[in-house]
Amino acid sequence: MVIQTQPFSTPQPASLGGEAIVIGAGLGGLAAAMRLGAKGYRVTVVDRLDMPGGRGSSISQGGHRFDLGPTIVTVPQGLRELWADCGRAFDRDVDLRALDPFYEIRFEDGSQFTARQSDEAMRAEVARLSPGDLVGYDKFLRDSEKRYWFGFEDLGRRSMHRFVDLLKVLPTFAMLRADRSVYAHAASRVKDERLRFALSFHPLFIGGDPFHVTSMYILVSHLEKSFGVHYAMGGVGAIAVAMAGVIAAQGGQLRLNAEVDEILIENGRATGVRLLGGEVLAADVVVSNADAGHTYDRLLRNQPKTRWTKAKLARKRWSMGLFVWYFGTKGTKLKWPDVGHHSILVGPRYKDHIRDIFIRGRLADDMSLYVHRPTVTDPSAAPAGDDTFYALSPVPHLGIGSTDWEAEAEPYRQKMQAMLEARLLPGLGDHLSEQLVFTPNSFETRYLSPYGSGFSIEPRILQSAWFRPHNVSEEAKGLYLVGAGTHPGAGLPGVVASAEVLGKLVPDAPLGRRQRLAAE
Repeated sequence: MVIQTQPFSTPQPASLGGEAIVIGAGLGGLAAAMRLGAKGYRVTVVDRLDMPGGRGSSISQGGHRFDLGPTIVTVPQGLRELWADCGRAFDRDVDLRALDPFYEIRFEDGSQFTARQSDEAMRAEVARLSPGDLVGYDKFLRDSEKRYWFGFEDLGRRSMHRFVDLLKVLPTFAMLRADRSVYAHAASRVKDERLRFALSFHPLFIGGDPFHVTSMYILVSHLEKSFGVHYAMGGVGAIAVAMAGVIAAQGGQLRLNAEVDEILIENGRATGVRLLGGEVLAADVVVSNADAGHTYDRLLRNQPKTRWTKAKLARKRWSMGLFVWYFGTKGTKLKWPDVGHHSILVGPRYKDHIRDIFIRGRLADDMSLYVHRPTVTDPSAAPAGDDTFYALSPVPHLGIGSTDWEAEAEPYRQKMQAMLEARLLPGLGDHLSEQLVFTPNSFETRYLSPYGSGFSIEPRILQSAWFRPHNVSEEAKGLYLVGAGTHPGAGLPGVVASAEVLGKLVPDAPLGRRQRLAAE
């Protein structure tokens, strides 16, 4: 798939209104550009990578497509609404496939838990592991639905930049026990530790410690149950390319292989950006999809800050780092038939291992792994007869601990391979072909992520909603933020929702020349 480094199509300046610049072509930035295009802006998206998608981009190597970041779509209606608001049909641009099962969890004792959308299948899984927990499981699902309607459909789809908005929702937070952690809530409903893991590990997919992240995030169980888990053919990067196509059709452009060095402020208002190399792009609206920490610490480095100072950012708790081993295997299409699209291998420790990652900053000898095998669904990810995988292990970010990834990357990869051969992919070493490794260092250099964190600021209760970087910046007028580090948070549904919130905050574009003449 060829991605142009200049406009996808010729802009139409005479029929459009104001100028908008989006910093970063991650999924949140692309969604923001679509929203701004629909509001009449002439949008330029600037990204330092050679393709759109940010963390959702891919690298092709030896015929294998390694999808670098998110692998699933859990709230497809969010994308469909985005497309519809731009006068387009999502399903015409993206081939989305429902997965069944969603994923399989394999515990160290040899037991398994298979997650599916069917209520009957899920209750049968619970009953098979711990029949006495069925009543508690049903209660947990009802709890999850309540938090979905409040946390996702209400808070997650509107701005939380005013303190009064926080005051209004505090009683509901208290009623829903938002002070309780995800794990604590699961533990209050079920007794079996395997089920407690199955109901509480989801915050790790958005960079959160299940033992400290607010229990509002148990809403993910309702998302899975109600809307399913999906895979985009061609990977999440195919969604990014489709988004770029919508932006081009609106008259916007993508400037790839170009990096923003600074957001320009005049008289307290954002007026554009300066690229590395000195080129200045003027704009009426500037939206940053760069990490919120990078935005305030680097891109606004020459501006005094009232809230997001260097000291304030340094006190924040950041999401964990990620060690990801991308690898291809030769002649394995019919091998490992019991290994599906998504597998989770649980290590011998849960709470203590999470403490190693988030609190102690210690790289442990044991690990838990998330394994992605896209070729089960999408053979285009590998040469004929072969497979493409990635195995992901949560690790401490670069701001805690002292892991030297230059020295530790290969030994850690070897431990990962040994675990995979012992518990999931016997004989793996005999079939390995292409390989690629990302460490927290990779996230720091490729995505400019503070401390190499995988998901920006951790979604603890005092780092969520009003406490999180706002979608409308308090540091400069005309400056807005979207993406994982801002409200409502990380994950594909979260970053798409951040653009929806943005669309409610940014005024419609001023009339372009042709529109003004028509109005007169």
